[in-house]
Amino acid sequence: MVGANLTWGLMAPIVKLVLASGVVAPLLLVDFRMAGAAVLFWLTSIFMPKEHVPWQDILRLFGAGMLGVLFNQGCFIVGVSLTTPSEASLVTTTMPMWVMLLAWLILREPISLKKAGGIAIGASGALILMLGTSSSSEIAATNPTLGDFIILMAQLSYALYLTLYRNFIRKYSLVTVMKWMFLSASIVALPITSPILNSTRWIEISTTEWFGIAAVVIGATYIAYICIMIGQKNLRPTIVGMYNYVQPIVATTVGIWLGLDRFTVLKGIAVVLIFSGVWLVTVSRSLSSDRSSQSVRD
Repeated sequence: MVGANLTWGLMAPIVKLVLASGVVAPLLLVDFRMAGAAVLFWLTSIFMPKEHVPWQDILRLFGAGMLGVLFNQGCFIVGVSLTTPSEASLVTTTMPMWVMLLAWLILREPISLKKAGGIAIGASGALILMLGTSSSSEIAATNPTLGDFIILMAQLSYALYLTLYRNFIRKYSLVTVMKWMFLSASIVALPITSPILNSTRWIEISTTEWFGIAAVVIGATYIAYICIMIGQKNLRPTIVGMYNYVQPIVATTVGIWLGLDRFTVLKGIAVVLIFSGVWLVTVSRSLSSDRSSQSVRD
């Protein structure tokens, strides 16, 4: 779990560096991530026990791929191109709160006063981060408010995926689920991004940028999901969720070290509010709730 969240925390500043020159467009990086992960998961499936997936389940995996891969990853990378690495990573920490809220709206799961308080506190931190830091985010951020909002849409998309497919994704192994989800997302994205593929100046992509792309595809997507799969089998969901807090720490530290970001008091207040909200939501869950909702926390 530490390995997975370290790679995800590093992804925001790496993406920022890859996109900095303007040669690699955000949607081109989305293509690389989805298609690259699809190839790697399909290759991995060759060495895994075979699982038969009927057509009706392939269609359901198609829908899961739209929410859990295409919209989620597309919005995240586009959002990172507009905001700073630390803000991008901080907004991603709101995921457990949105899952809890959508589970209440769609699945009618009860929300305690502590859970509701956590959602309100965390949401206020996200709003402060999005609306109150434009002056402090001029470094490597062209439109931090819009970027944070788009990343928030990425979290809502993934939360909706977890809520709607929480039981279905347990039906098959993670490799089977991921290979079909990434394949479907890649197929749908191709007609949209084909003009970008044709207009990209491929010869101008530097070696550093190629290494960054490889890090996003192999590290922050393929290896990260393998680490998550191992972690899910050995840890309770509540503990798994706590490792999510590694991401903003890594992203902020690396972003400041690379000169892509800077720390401010207002950003620190937002950090405290977001962490407090997510912590309240996490500790409000009973052991029985944890056992019955592993896919939601993961």
